[in-house]
Amino acid sequence: MRPVWRWITRPVGSVRAIATTQPDVVLTYDDGPDPVTTPAVLEALRAHNATATFFMLTPRAVANKSLVHEIVSAGHEIALHGIDHTRLTQYSSAEVLRRCREGKAILEDIAGVEVRWFRAPYGAILLPHWTAVRRSGMEPVAWGPTARDWVQLPEEEMAQAALGSAQAGEIILAHDAFAGADVGVDDGPAPTVDRGKLAELLLSGLASLGLSAKSLGDTVNTAQANPARPRRWAWFLR
Repeated sequence: MRPVWRWITRPVGSVRAIATTQPDVVLTYDDGPDPVTTPAVLEALRAHNATATFFMLTPRAVANKSLVHEIVSAGHEIALHGIDHTRLTQYSSAEVLRRCREGKAILEDIAGVEVRWFRAPYGAILLPHWTAVRRSGMEPVAWGPTARDWVQLPEEEMAQAALGSAQAGEIILAHDAFAGADVGVDDGPAPTVDRGKLAELLLSGLASLGLSAKSLGDTVNTAQANPARPRRWAWFLR
């Protein structure tokens, strides 16, 4: 039934994986940029000649414009996570459309590149909000394996949580920061995570599996040349 469900829901699907013949996974980072933790992630990516997609919160992008420019200059991809970290599902579709358009415009103005992808905070999105995201000119993106790096665990366990089900075409969720009061939420104290170490463990682990990490845009471009395609099916979560 799973393939049938995925096929039926493609018209309202979020990007959840990439169908590719290449040994590539999509590495994504949420909640940044952060002037302390994001550079450590960037260094690990540079060391492994890898790229990633950074789903940014606009207040943090505005506060760290030079870091946004550094991310773009290093060949990584900029995407929108929101104008804050509150759940979209508490808003009307009209308000979600306004927020997406505002956030997209802010990021594009700072980064000087097109913002193509959007990931809802907490993954919370329902059909009216999905429609609003599409109307704003972006495409909703979900995820597959995750490092669970929003809880207090050793970095080795976080990496293994993502690597245990990693395979070509999967979208891995990690974080280069932790959402807090500056972006409108109180999710408790931030876990103590060495995000540079975690990035190194993820990238080394992927390499040991014969996999390479790329941004979503790089993976899709590669896939189109092979050819292959983004895989979309329904992701709705309150």
